[in-house]
Amino acid sequence: MNISRRNFIASLSLLPAALAHAQSQVPANKNIKWAVSSNLWGYFPGSMFTDMMDVMSATGFPGIRLANFPGCLNKFGMTAAQLQTEMSKRKLNVVTISWNSLSVDPAMRQQTLDSAREAMKFLADFGANHLVVFSPGLNRGGTAAPGAFEEMCKRCNEIGELAGTMGFTAGVHNHLGQMVQTREQIDRFMTLVDPKLFGFSPDTAHLQLAGCDVAGTIDKYKSRIKFLDYKDAKLPAPTPAPTAAADGTVAARPAGGGGFIQNIYDLGDGEVDFPGCHRILKGMKYKGWICVDLDIARLKPMADYVRCGTYVVKTLEPIYM
Repeated sequence: MNISRRNFIASLSLLPAALAHAQSQVPANKNIKWAVSSNLWGYFPGSMFTDMMDVMSATGFPGIRLANFPGCLNKFGMTAAQLQTEMSKRKLNVVTISWNSLSVDPAMRQQTLDSAREAMKFLADFGANHLVVFSPGLNRGGTAAPGAFEEMCKRCNEIGELAGTMGFTAGVHNHLGQMVQTREQIDRFMTLVDPKLFGFSPDTAHLQLAGCDVAGTIDKYKSRIKFLDYKDAKLPAPTPAPTAAADGTVAARPAGGGGFIQNIYDLGDGEVDFPGCHRILKGMKYKGWICVDLDIARLKPMADYVRCGTYVVKTLEPIYM
């Protein structure tokens, strides 16, 4: 009994050091502020919004980008007012949304602008000032029609002009399977949209999986970046070619890559050159949000964001915080 008591008392003396060690793994949130995406919790049925907020508070990621807005509020049973109250109590922030209502149909022009306006009005109530714009999915809603790319860029110029009147910035989010995914498409988009009106909100994983030079792309358009996604990825191993057996039959080709989600990793576990990206941000004295948008949690959201936070503290903050 006495031995157990002595051990217990001794353990108390170690508590401050343990707490200090845990605190040291939490991102500093100085020039760069760190966010999560609500998208991850969509893969965990039954998740509550408070689950996300608990992870944010515990791991040093005080911002969130809402995916599937405005449906995400209904999904999690929250009104905008309730969300604002709960986030404020915890000193957390809604920093942007994944806005994917951009249309290349000229007949949808006003509806598109109205949707963008409502999204920014919602964000303004949380003190946010940037809209992340996803380009339309390929082969949907006339995106393959002649002139569709130019129409998209024209609409983005209009959204950017609207954003400016509301004290906002707006930037395109590159994404596989959408109209702005490859380096060629990114370059074309950036040429056709007015740099004074519309910027770039790059996603490192989608750049990596599209075969882009991630750091090089960010460096080229650094003057137009107001928001980033740091997401790690690893290109899938080449799928082996079918081989013929002695009897002449050919075995089925094994599935390769496991799909997009299986190619996403915690920060530092994939192939993205985050130190290179971070040196670029240091050079431009970037001050803003970075969203660590995990599409998969191989452990659980809390554990994976702890790992990402540790990577930020140990690898990225010595470069720039």
